[in-house]
Amino acid sequence: MKQGGKIRLTQVKSLTGREKRVRASIAALGLGRIGRSREFNLTPALQGMIDSVKYLVRIEQL
Repeated sequence: MKQGGKIRLTQVKSLTGREKRVRASIAALGLGRIGRSREFNLTPALQGMIDSVKYLVRIEQL
């Protein structure tokens, strides 16, 4: 993904039984429920959070 590009994250899996740091990353991304989406400008900090939860979210480039 290109730095500065727009992406949409949608949570597709539950947080039940996940580690505390994973739940914290999802909360920091503004997600928390299956089906909730947010749009972001891609930054290195955001990329790090996405890498830690990529198995729980769907990533779409806009």
